[in-house]
Amino acid sequence: MKNALFAGTFDPFTIGHQDIVNRALPLFDKIIIAIGVNDEKKNVFSLEERLEIVKQAFNNHPNIKVDSYTGLTGEFCKKINAQFLIRGVRNTIDFQYESDLAQANKELFDLETLFFITSTTLSHVSSSLVKELYKNKGNYLKYLP
Repeated sequence: MKNALFAGTFDPFTIGHQDIVNRALPLFDKIIIAIGVNDEKKNVFSLEERLEIVKQAFNNHPNIKVDSYTGLTGEFCKKINAQFLIRGVRNTIDFQYESDLAQANKELFDLETLFFITSTTLSHVSSSLVKELYKNKGNYLKYLP
C-alpha cells in the first residue's frame, strides 16, 4: 500500500490545502492528514476546530484519515506506515524551505516528498490570510472547505 502524510499546523486548513489533497488522491491508497501539535505556537483555531474542518472537508473519502501528532513528522510517518510526504508549494521561498526539509526527511527517515505547486487560482490563499480575516471579522469562511 502507498500511504502518504499531509502534515501541518493547518491553522486553519484552507481550500488551498484541500486542493492539494484532492490532486494527490489518485496517487495513493491512503492519505493521512495530520495536524502537528506545537505548544510553542499560538494558534487562532483550537486543535478540535482544525480537526473538525478537515474531517468535514473529506467526510466522503474512505481513503483519507485525519489525525494529530506531536514530535517529529518523520517519526510519525514511521508509526503510521506512511512512505511519502505531501507538500504544497506556492512560491520559490516555500520551495527552498520545503526542499531542505525534504532532504533531511529522506536522509533521516527514508521518506520521499512530493511537491504540489499551488493551483494558480488559489495561490493567494494562506492560513495567515484566513487568520487575519478571522481576527478582523472579515469573510474568512470563503477560504475554508
